[in-house]
Amino acid sequence: MSTLSPTPVILGASRLGDRPNPEALADALIRSSLGYVDTSNNYTGGKSEQLLGDAIRRAGGLPSHTAVYSKADSDPASGAFDGERVKRSLDESLTRLGLDRLPLYQLHDPYTISFAEAMAPGGAVPALLELREQGVIGAIGIASGTLSQVREYVDTGVFDVVLSHNRYTLVSRTAEPVFRAAREHGMTVLNAAPFGGGTLANGDDTFGYRPMPDDFAAHLGRVRSLAGEHGVDLAAAALHFSMRSPLVDATVVGITSTARLDALGPLIEAEIPAEFYDAVEALGAPPAGVED
Repeated sequence: MSTLSPTPVILGASRLGDRPNPEALADALIRSSLGYVDTSNNYTGGKSEQLLGDAIRRAGGLPSHTAVYSKADSDPASGAFDGERVKRSLDESLTRLGLDRLPLYQLHDPYTISFAEAMAPGGAVPALLELREQGVIGAIGIASGTLSQVREYVDTGVFDVVLSHNRYTLVSRTAEPVFRAAREHGMTVLNAAPFGGGTLANGDDTFGYRPMPDDFAAHLGRVRSLAGEHGVDLAAAALHFSMRSPLVDATVVGITSTARLDALGPLIEAEIPAEFYDAVEALGAPPAGVED
């Protein structure tokens, strides 16, 4: 299997292209000292990859300290997600980005096909394996929110990387069994959306982009209270929960503006007392929060 050596925090570009001044943000992402950017073929209808590619060209090429990860997506018109679609998706990604190789390409949200279809000859997974063998991509991953689906792909043992979002945070742990299984297969674990879709950073009343069940909201309220008692910034604590976990190799943080990118450095550098995490653990297992 191919291996990755990601930085502790990867910059997520899923919203690049749907906010003001996207060119400035794309330039900042490519120039960032953090060095790794995560995108996908279908993020903002392909604008995310195109804007990153334009930034790379303005920089005179991809900076030596920077890597771009992307993902294969189903055909936006037909929903097709067979092997040929994976290869076209990669061609589209490479063309937009202006690159001839990606260190990581992931099977993204394969909801339009069954697991059996993905694994069958001519399917999406054999195509990824072929591309990895050819060296056009360095590693292959499964990136999806639905944990039962992710677990099927992890258990094949053929993937290098797993990415899950909103399901392993300071206040939710539903992805833990999947991450432990990935560890048993020697996979790299990328944990995305450590703020639960922003809730742990900005106080929104949703979690993982959905309304919160009452029991989950109550648990979140208790964690907020503990943060206040310990004098801890909740966003920093949420980020460091993921960064300090032995199950996580890198944390993907969505960046929607240059201001958000500037604010990320202090969060990474923050020191969170171990006593705060001990107090959170003493609350007991958190409710599910985000369901499949």
